Amino acid sequence: MSEQSLGFLMHDATRLIRRRFEKRANELGLTTAQWRLLVYLKREGPLAQARLAELLEIEPISVSRLVDRMEEADWVLRKNDCNDRRVKLIHPTAKSRAAFEEAHDIAEAIYAKALNGLSDRAVKQVMSSLHKIIENLSDEESPSQSSEAQHE
Repeated sequence: MSEQSLGFLMHDATRLIRRRFEKRANELGLTTAQWRLLVYLKREGPLAQARLAELLEIEPISVSRLVDRMEEADWVLRKNDCNDRRVKLIHPTAKSRAAFEEAHDIAEAIYAKALNGLSDRAVKQVMSSLHKIIENLSDEESPSQSSEAQHE
């Protein structure tokens, strides 16, 4: 396929959005991986590291290191799970909850820039098309994975 294939276009768009976000979120002291982790905590509540590894699609040891750095910077806390003392749940701190709104505003501004010049109808069509692509490719994944992909 040519360099204008769907895969290349989606990758380039995602890369540019991620770069812009990283540049702006860096002012808050957040990396993209940290931002994604905070989004999952905000969306789902406290989570075990193993579950975060699944959601972030990275190795558990990498999540452990990420959480270590975030805990040192006061973004998250590890607390025992009241149902299973072997499990530590990751909780957002007041600092992360406050920064979340600012980071969310940064992301929204980037999305607005990305969609600049598109009509409301065109934006709805892009969103609908992306949801359909996700649905089409999620048939081999578990239902929870496909719904997570639709909400990222």
